[in-house]
Amino acid sequence: MEDVKSKIKSFLNIKGPSLPVHLAKQVGLSSIFTGAFLSEMVKDKEILISNMKVGGSPLYYLKGQEEQLERFYNYLPQKEKEAFLLLKEKGLLLDKEQDPPIRFALRQIKDFSFGFYKDSELFWKFHSIPDSEINAFFEKQEKKKQEKEQNMKIEEKQPKREEKIVETKEKQIKEQKQEKLEEKQQEEKPKQEREKPLLELKEVKKKKKKDKSWFVLRVIEFLNSQDIEILEEISWKKREYQARVRINSDLGKIKFFLLAKDKKSITENDLALTYNKAQENKLPALVISKSNLNKKGEKYLEEWSSLIKFIKIP
Repeated sequence: MEDVKSKIKSFLNIKGPSLPVHLAKQVGLSSIFTGAFLSEMVKDKEILISNMKVGGSPLYYLKGQEEQLERFYNYLPQKEKEAFLLLKEKGLLLDKEQDPPIRFALRQIKDFSFGFYKDSELFWKFHSIPDSEINAFFEKQEKKKQEKEQNMKIEEKQPKREEKIVETKEKQIKEQKQEKLEEKQQEEKPKQEREKPLLELKEVKKKKKKDKSWFVLRVIEFLNSQDIEILEEISWKKREYQARVRINSDLGKIKFFLLAKDKKSITENDLALTYNKAQENKLPALVISKSNLNKKGEKYLEEWSSLIKFIKIP
């Protein structure tokens, strides 16, 4: 058994992404037995399987051979092929700026396109572009935006020369009038009144902390019952609760960014916003609700199941 697996990995290491029929020929087994070995190796994460199909069959490959999958892009359907070439050329695409067929195709070519949210906007990046390059792009855009806003403010603040001269004279006259008025008022005030302090310190009332709603208390009770440790309470409202939590798993203790929501149904947008906040905290996302996911929410959760978890509480 280990000999068969070793032959498969050795063949993939030399040839790169390959079809099951070629692997079966290499190990000298039938397609059925070879398929069983491949399924087990994918499950154990010894090899990877492509989302795209070549003649109805996926490709099997080793970690680090992702770029070699590009050799097979011609086997993609026409619109998916167009989306692949466009994304490879641009490197980064804003979802809402694309035509509906391209938007749909970007969601299908999962081997090459990776979606993420930035300021509640969905973007797609080509799989081989490093995150550092994407971050540098957004930082450059933000810097340009700030510089433009700063220049506009400076232009607004700079009056014309004639206007500035008139404004300066008016200001001087106004200040002189104000000084005379203050002197007159000061003379009219009784001595005792003048000796009063200009400012009276007032005790600042402490802001009363908002009580937790029934829904928030129910979520906390559920977390305790499931042995989920609350590390930090971030915020809470009547129908919402945010916190950092820790869950015991087979892999050890894992931290999550938690969002609990009390609404009729949990949508794709709820999951996306939670994922975005979780990414800001560099944590995977956990969504808890008394309600079910809607259809778009279910599809979104299926696509991003490795980074978002959903629990329905009774």
